[in-house]
Amino acid sequence: MKLGARIFKTGLAIILSLYIASWIGLEPPTFAALTAALAVQPSIYRTFQTILDQFQANMIGAVLAVIFVLTLGADPFVIGLTVVLAIALILKFKLEPTTIPIAIVTIIIIMESPGSNFIEFALSRFSLIILGVLSAFIINLLFIPPKYETKLYQKILKVSEDIHQWLQLFIRLSADHHALKKDIVRLEEELVEIDNLYLYYKEERNYFMRNKYAKARKVVLFRQMAITTKKSLFVLKNIESRLNNLHEQAKEVHELLEKQLYELTAYHELLMLRYIGKAHVEQTDSTKLALNERKEALFNQLIVLRDQETLTGEEWMHTLPAITQLTEYQEQLEHLEQLIDSFFSYHTSENKVKVE
Repeated sequence: MKLGARIFKTGLAIILSLYIASWIGLEPPTFAALTAALAVQPSIYRTFQTILDQFQANMIGAVLAVIFVLTLGADPFVIGLTVVLAIALILKFKLEPTTIPIAIVTIIIIMESPGSNFIEFALSRFSLIILGVLSAFIINLLFIPPKYETKLYQKILKVSEDIHQWLQLFIRLSADHHALKKDIVRLEEELVEIDNLYLYYKEERNYFMRNKYAKARKVVLFRQMAITTKKSLFVLKNIESRLNNLHEQAKEVHELLEKQLYELTAYHELLMLRYIGKAHVEQTDSTKLALNERKEALFNQLIVLRDQETLTGEEWMHTLPAITQLTEYQEQLEHLEQLIDSFFSYHTSENKVKVE
């Protein structure tokens, strides 16, 4: 089991909030710890982005809790009504949805057992909540930020390799169709994770001007990496659904398709290696030349099959979209190569990409 940075940050935020609450003398310190656990964010940018929203959401929860206790009491129905109203106000003011759990905790903690000195009691509980939020904020700032560039690159590389393996297995008639359909679902979920990691990476801020433009180009480059990987999965899904019997209907096209897929996946892998300095430009130049020649041969062969009526009109129309997807996949790869070339031509000092 792998423990991520956010897990450690959560533990540290809880420890810090418990120590500070005990040192100040606020009781019970566990309320501060609970809030700290909910307030931890995955990135420094998210920390700054949400701290104000968290404070506002807590204020809404605390004010509503005090008003409702003083006017209607602290019955379970009143507590539930207060929570509903607080959530509605948070959404109305367009605060971060992640602040809702903390606001709910604030309401429940304040309304749980109001005594004779309720205002003093509410201020004490509200102070515990704010202490938990501030503890999480401090840990988010001090803790080493996660290397989202490394994580994003490795995730894209792993998903791309899995897709390429399935493409090779399928075109060589060695793929288990049940396992393939099951794995396509997993790959789609992995692409969602890539989108989330990309968002975190995009949100990371550079505090030095000299890194600003390099980071901006990397953001565009990683977006294209993700798009290209999605296109490769789209190619796999199209081939799986449209070309099951192509080796029987048109052997020549199937052979050309097998070679084209091999070159496309090799091209994709070379580009990923070029980004970390493990491949040269000359290798991709020869690959592109072979791809363009075979692309033309592939479409010419399809035209021949249509003219000779080897494939029926319906079969030909069913096959053509899958072949067209290969061309679009190649175009995305060529665009990715242009972005990589552009990045390294403008940022020679950034050639040592921080990818482990």
